[in-house]
Amino acid sequence: MVKAVVVGSVNMDLVVETERLPRPGETLSGGRFSTAGGGKGANQAVGTARLGAFVSMMGAVGDDSFGTLMRRGLEKEGVDCSRVAVRKMETTGVAVITVLPGGENTIIVAPGANGTVTPDDVKNGAEVLESADILLVQLELPVETVFEALKRGKNSGTMSVFDPAPYKDLPGEIWRYVDIAVPNRLELEAFTGLGDLEAGARKLLSMGPQAVVTTLGTEGAYVLSEETSFKIPSFKVKSVDSTGAGDAFSAALAVSLAEGFPLVEAVRFASAAGALASTVMGAQPSLPRREQVESFLERFPALDKGDKRTVRGVEER
Repeated sequence: MVKAVVVGSVNMDLVVETERLPRPGETLSGGRFSTAGGGKGANQAVGTARLGAFVSMMGAVGDDSFGTLMRRGLEKEGVDCSRVAVRKMETTGVAVITVLPGGENTIIVAPGANGTVTPDDVKNGAEVLESADILLVQLELPVETVFEALKRGKNSGTMSVFDPAPYKDLPGEIWRYVDIAVPNRLELEAFTGLGDLEAGARKLLSMGPQAVVTTLGTEGAYVLSEETSFKIPSFKVKSVDSTGAGDAFSAALAVSLAEGFPLVEAVRFASAAGALASTVMGAQPSLPRREQVESFLERFPALDKGDKRTVRGVEER
């Protein structure tokens, strides 16, 4: 069984469906309201657990009802929360999410206790990180904490999957400690200053990662490493909410790479997980289980390991 460590955020998502976004000063009557477990870190922890990994989570919640609910929810999924701190006098992180018809969303995050996770918290859990097969990190924690986690992962030989969202200014040195970078197109442009997809991926690759996997939403994913480059188109599904789709992608990519999948197969597996997540409302409720992803992929031609250029669903560059 793959052993994964997730260093990341824990949020409660407050979700409102709406036909359109309000203009400044305008009040709209929305549609259905729901709450769900969220936070990019917690989402990826649940996602990896549902795909068959043993997962330890490092993070923090507030000493409030949302924090209690979030810890219970993670533990119910089999996630080890012994290193999820409960911070006195802090609120649990909250994300306010609006979902438009077709599944597009907007998100505002109040970080709360996530902002209190320090490099010392990572150091105190070093033995768990060092014994893991895979490390997943995002940017909903302080940058110095993210940096510490990536450095410790690199120094211990633990493969890292870094989802650099939401965008923050980062020290250039941080990329030297990243194995697999998973930005979306806008993040890639922000980190590299280049609007061209291939040029941006090549520049980011030169900064240190072993591979850059750029997610392109409905256009799929573009992958670049020193050995290869290819694009995998998205799977066509009826999307109702894209919240959590990126986290499902990162979780599936991490698990499949840790299991020894070739990069092209791992990205295809991750694309299927992301597509499935977009068909269900909410972040954590949407994260698919292993059998769902495998069953979904059975509907599509398997990859030809000898020559992926000839296989539908993969375009080699």
